[in-house]
Amino acid sequence: LREIVRPLREPGYREALRRKAERARKRRLRLQRRKQEAKAAKEEEAARAAEREAKIDQWRAKCVQEVEEKNREQELKAAADSVLSEVRKKQADTKRMVDILRALEKLRKLRKEAAARKGVCPPPSADEAFESQVESLKTLLKNRTELYEAEERALRVMLEGEQEEERKREMEKKQKKEREKLLQQKLEIDSKLFGDPDEFPLAHLLQPFREYYLQAEHSVAALIQIRHKWDQYLVPADHPDGSCIPPGWVLPSLPTNDTWATAVR
Repeated sequence: LREIVRPLREPGYREALRRKAERARKRRLRLQRRKQEAKAAKEEEAARAAEREAKIDQWRAKCVQEVEEKNREQELKAAADSVLSEVRKKQADTKRMVDILRALEKLRKLRKEAAARKGVCPPPSADEAFESQVESLKTLLKNRTELYEAEERALRVMLEGEQEEERKREMEKKQKKEREKLLQQKLEIDSKLFGDPDEFPLAHLLQPFREYYLQAEHSVAALIQIRHKWDQYLVPADHPDGSCIPPGWVLPSLPTNDTWATAVR
């Protein structure tokens, strides 16, 4: 026991033992911190991957929806074109029948004149029967022509409505893109002027400045007061002692040296 206890009584042993224990503790802390950092990095990478997958799925669903809408529109247009083509074919058949009927009337007239020159005259009853049959056919063909014209007008109105809806959808998409672009520009300008709202919490140092410069968006009285102050300094564009109010935010210029850049960051 004395041999075992003897090192404990040597000067500096306890300090060396303490340093050794401290090194072991720091080593364990480093390992734990690395393990936690690796775990956090892995979770962050998994979150980014999940976000990328969600964006890809959203983009794919949007593309599929656009393709389906385009296919439905093409199918509807093809069906309408097919029906319109059928109606036009019926109109052409009706017109051909009208031409045939006129040709028959002309042929009968020529044959009647040729028979009269030979001294042969058909009875009046035959003329009345022929004219009655011709008038009946003319009435039938006229009704069919009016029916086919009404069908064509209805189909044209439907096609024009579809085209108008398509133009309206395209205009809405264009306006939506413009609004998103303007919103993105506004967010970028606000981020440059007041900082990124996702990066800075509400209790950040810049929050009072944000509230001050954006108070006109939430209070009519503040808007009137700010506008009154601005109106005091309105001058023409060519005024020698001033300039007109800019249409938007005056963005800060880029840093000209490293010290300024550090302060801005």
